[in-house]
Amino acid sequence: MSGVYGKCFDPTGARHGIPTYPWQMAPDGLATMRQLRARGLRPGGQPIAAQVMRANRRAGGVRVAYLYRVDRAARVRPMTSRKWGALALAMLARRTCPRCLRDVGYCIPRSHGICGACIAAADQSTA
Repeated sequence: MSGVYGKCFDPTGARHGIPTYPWQMAPDGLATMRQLRARGLRPGGQPIAAQVMRANRRAGGVRVAYLYRVDRAARVRPMTSRKWGALALAMLARRTCPRCLRDVGYCIPRSHGICGACIAAADQSTA
């Protein structure tokens, strides 16, 4: 057993507190949040059942993904018309430039806070 594999393999949970498996070696019946979502499921308030761990040799850190039991997962709640409307308004707010008040058709980067046309206009006025 290699050193990295040995650090990440703890099926009893003695070392890490919860059962821990190496990356891509989790037992059947357990899934990450993304895997549950892809199946149309959500954890549904259940506690974390286990974790998968991946040691990053280059950076020296560890990446962890929590696992949930698939048999105890609940179905994803469907979107209601009110939620779709609220999402549409939120996306409209992200696409609207606060300076020229136009819907620019893309989400305005938070680093600039204004659309590309306003950035270009500001650059021309300062030059």
